[in-house]
Amino acid sequence: MFLDNLYSISEITSGPQSISAVIILDPLHEIFKGHFPGAPVTPGVVQLQIVKELLEQHLERNLRMKTMRVCKFLQVINPEETPGIRIDIKFTGGEVIDVTASGSSQDITYFKTQVSYI
Repeated sequence: MFLDNLYSISEITSGPQSISAVIILDPLHEIFKGHFPGAPVTPGVVQLQIVKELLEQHLERNLRMKTMRVCKFLQVINPEETPGIRIDIKFTGGEVIDVTASGSSQDITYFKTQVSYI
């Protein structure tokens, strides 16, 4: 789990089928030493894991990805330049959770995804 290690939550609001959180990335985390030295980039798989962790925390259950319909990484998230990212998640379902999520800061969208979890 990356919460409280790679990132912290500075703000979170949720409804029955939505979560909106502002996370703060730790630019000194060891993951950025190898990805990439002098020009840190938040790996795409880490961005997807953050969405999953926020959803698991909200639903109070462990999830496993079933399918991914859309996964677009539109901009690089450099934690030194943009440590604060807003993660917006909308979800529906019961046993299978259908999710639409994105990460953004100001007017820039960094990623979008549509995923199903079980």
